[in-house]
Formats: sequence, C-alpha cells, structure tokens
Amino acid sequence: MRCIITVAALLLSCAALQAAAATYDYKKLLQMSLLFYEAQRSGKLPSDQKVKWRHDSALNDKGIHGEDLTGGYYDAGDFVKFNFPMAFSTTLLAWSVLDHKKGYEKANALEDGRKAVKWATDYFLKCHVSEFELYGQVGEGTVDHIYWTLPEDMPYKRNAFMITAKAPGSDLAAETAAAMAASYLVFKDVDSKYASTLLTHAKQLMNFAVKYLGKYSDSIADANKFYMSSSYQDELVWGAAWLYRATKDKSYLDIINKYWPVIMYWDGFDWDNKKSGAEVILYMTTRDDKYRERVKSYCDNTFFKTPKTPKGLLLTNAGGNLRSNANAMLVCSEAANLGIEASSYRPLIKQQVGYYVGDTGFSYVVGFGNKYPRYAHHRSSSCPDHPAKCGWDFFNSNTPNHHIVDGALVGGPNASDYYFDTRKDATHNEVTCDNNAGYHGVLVNLIELEG
Repeated sequence: MRCIITVAALLLSCAALQAAAATYDYKKLLQMSLLFYEAQRSGKLPSDQKVKWRHDSALNDKGIHGEDLTGGYYDAGDFVKFNFPMAFSTTLLAWSVLDHKKGYEKANALEDGRKAVKWATDYFLKCHVSEFELYGQVGEGTVDHIYWTLPEDMPYKRNAFMITAKAPGSDLAAETAAAMAASYLVFKDVDSKYASTLLTHAKQLMNFAVKYLGKYSDSIADANKFYMSSSYQDELVWGAAWLYRATKDKSYLDIINKYWPVIMYWDGFDWDNKKSGAEVILYMTTRDDKYRERVKSYCDNTFFKTPKTPKGLLLTNAGGNLRSNANAMLVCSEAANLGIEASSYRPLIKQQVGYYVGDTGFSYVVGFGNKYPRYAHHRSSSCPDHPAKCGWDFFNSNTPNHHIVDGALVGGPNASDYYFDTRKDATHNEVTCDNNAGYHGVLVNLIELEG
C-alpha cells in the first residue's frame, strides 16, 4: 500500500504541475509573431508578403541629404521609425535565429525568421551613411500622434534625424552595432558577402560609440520624448559583447572590462537596459563566473522575490507588464540553456507564457485562441480599407479593429489582472516591435524544449 500511495501521489503531483503549466501550440505562436513583424514593415513590400491588408508606405523617407531611408519597421501602433528600440528588437530576433535554428526549423519558420532580421538590417545599412553618421529616427512622434490613419495615407512630411561626432549617441550606435554583429552570425553561413558587410558596419559603429560618448536622446530631441535613454554604458557592454562573440577580438573585452563595473548592479533587460542580457552573452563566451552570478541573481529575484498578480503573472513593470515580463523570461531561458538552474526556471517560464496566451481564459496575443484583443491600439490594423476613411471618430468608436494583427502581444493587464480591451488605453493595449521581441525568443526556446 505504501508504494501504491507513493506512486499515486507522484501521479497527482505531475498532473498538478501539468495543469499549472499548460502546453500551447508554440509553433503557431512563433509563426504568428513573424506575421506581426510583417505587419510592421515600412517601405516597398515584397511579393511574398503574407499580411495582405498592408501595402507600400513611406516610400519617400529620405535623409537630410536625400539618402534613401525607406524600409525598416514602424515602432508600434504609430508610424515613426525609432531606430533605438528597433535595433534592440533586431538584436533579439537575430539572437533567436542564431541560437535556436532547430526551433525555427520545427516551426517551418527559419526562412521567415531570417527575412524578419534582414528587413531591419537592410534599413540600418542605409542609415549608416558614413563612419560617424548614423540616422536614428524617421518621422516625429509629436507630429505622427496627431493622426489616426493608415500608413499608406500619412499626410505629413517625415523628417529624419541623425547622430554625429558633434551630436553623439553611444547607446544608439552600440545597439545598432549589436544588431549587425548578431545578424552577421545569422548570415555568415548563408550569405557570406552580406554578412561581411554587416560586420564591417558593426565594427565601425562600435568604434563610433566608444570614441564619441553621449546619449542619443540628448542629440535627437523628439526621441527624448518617447524613448529617452537613461545611460549608454550598458549598450557599450552589450554591443562589445556581441562583437566579441562575432570576432573573438580581445579589444572588445577591454571595453567590457571598462564599463561592466559601472553597470554591475543595474540588473534588468529591455530597450533601455541591456545589462542582464549582455551578461548572458558574456557568460556564454567567457564562462567567467562573475557573469553567471549576476544572471542567477537577476533570475532568482525575478522568480522568487517579484510580486505576482492574483492569477500568477510576475509584476516586472507597472505598465505594459507583458513586455518586461517576456524580456525577463528570455534572459532566464537563455540562462537555463547555459546550465543555470534549468530545472527550477523552465517550469516557471512556461507558466508565465501560459498566462500570456490563455491560462486565464483570455489570450493577450492578438489572433490566438477564442478570446483575444479586438481593439488593439494599432492604427494600420484598426482602420478600414480604402475608400473608407479612418480618423479619431473611428478611434473613439465601439467598432472592433477591421484587421487582425496576428501574433501581436499587447501590454497586458494591471496588477489586479484587470484588462479592458480598448484602443484608448495605449499602456495596456498597444502593440510594439519590442513587446514581441523577448516573447518571440522565449517561444522558440519552448518549441525546442517541448520536442
């Protein structure tokens, strides 16, 4: 009897664990997330575009001297190309393709993953017009946010803004260098010529970042209102970490050793804080236990000391919580892959993703499941097709969005698990490229782990 009870108890324990961490179709979710990035494309759309309700837009995006700046991704529900968070999203996309090729192949999504990365890097190559000149923004939030319309119908001139030696942006230059270095690793065995070009620009941009110190948002005034940078030291470490991984050039370790002590206790990971993500890359490439200890401290604090909503979502940020939660889950997923508390972290990561996609009876991923956001704060999917008009009257109406922006992760519920599906709440219902970036990487981890 004692053996039977023990086995029964074990079975009940396993059943309870499975109930607490339900498995979802992560392959479909990854495919949908790639569709979201298609929906965010700016410029001339390719013939193989899957999101058919989007069309060519912003074909006149030009630099100060007439440079072609078409392409790239719209930032969020608006149509500004904020290169700082775009570069961060690109680095994470490239990271996921680089280290989780098997997961992409299982989801039949590897080619689409590479295309998502290249859509951004093609644009960044256009933006880096000379060694110490990098465009960092096209369009202005202060102007763009006056209108609620389709990207094909933008009624205003889009100005472009750059960083230079006299108006530096170490954070922007280093983050773009990270994106290009990570993308070099993605493409070096696929298209060596293209990869070599990316690496050349990555090296130049990292040199730019180190030689002319300063925050990009002090140089680009409009960015200061929407994506104000708090520091540049973390991007210097992050960019150097990726370049060290790409080249094994020890000069990048010199940069890291200079700036990592400055940021050592700045734990976190998002578009404005690269510290904990950088430490994962550094532990991967150096196996130095000081990085392991900081990553473990970050993940332990996240999982075991962070307050939760009543239904179990870790409250990693007061507003737009799913983005910061997903970024933390990415860091801890990659930490687990490096042998850091894998058996403890992985079930908890799976539980958090379950909250995003349906454990509460509601999916915060647009288009997934039976109940999901119908009023995402997202202009292009909300507006009706031509010849119907869009505008603030539609924004304020009770009409659901006309198109489904498949795969987009909204900001999510508040600390009490309360969520109201309305276009009027950008904090909890806007979708952004960097909302999806960390979440996207966690999905491909789960695909590999679920076999």
